[in-house]
Amino acid sequence: MLDTSQQIMKGTTTVGLVFDGGVVLATEMRATMGNMIASKRAKKIYRITPRIGLTTAGGVGDAQQLVRIMQVECNLFEMRRGKTMSVGAASTLLSNYLNQNRYYPYYVQLLMGGFDDEGPSVYSVDAMGGATKEEDIVATGSGSPFAYGVLEDQYRPDMKEDEAKDLAVRAVRSAMRRDSASGEDIMVVVITKDKYEEHIESGLQRPSAARSTP
Repeated sequence: MLDTSQQIMKGTTTVGLVFDGGVVLATEMRATMGNMIASKRAKKIYRITPRIGLTTAGGVGDAQQLVRIMQVECNLFEMRRGKTMSVGAASTLLSNYLNQNRYYPYYVQLLMGGFDDEGPSVYSVDAMGGATKEEDIVATGSGSPFAYGVLEDQYRPDMKEDEAKDLAVRAVRSAMRRDSASGEDIMVVVITKDKYEEHIESGLQRPSAARSTP
């Protein structure tokens, strides 16, 4: 019989970065149970409000429960206040909830990113309720050390949307090559003032362009 640590579906790579005018969130789509690939189509980015997304790493059940809580709380806030909750406020609410449950923690590592009146932003939230605003790039999950190698080397604050999407995908692909818990296709979400756009990229490395020799 599998022990508890093997039964929990865990292991992933998630990436968030701020570009000139918005935020890109990206994750691969593999979920594992110990050494077994439990799912090849795992959803790891959830829409919390029309302009806020949440990436999940860790226990799938814990993450999905937190997503439902945040969706309800943000909807209630909008109904009561007549305005959408900011990214910072949503991150603080999430961190408070996690901190209150630290003795029976949710086994998660989360990224909350989006666009509000103050512009684009990404926050990293850990299982104990710590919330940190990331100024440029962030990665979580078992493949994050490999993703950071690409992000640190190639990120620029003035990147445009297409450049930011391409960098996020390349960072996740880099992690997939070395982290066995990360794999399959890549989900990418772009959030700007005018849109919340979600699409799937192939997890396969794009072929290199042919080079001619003199």
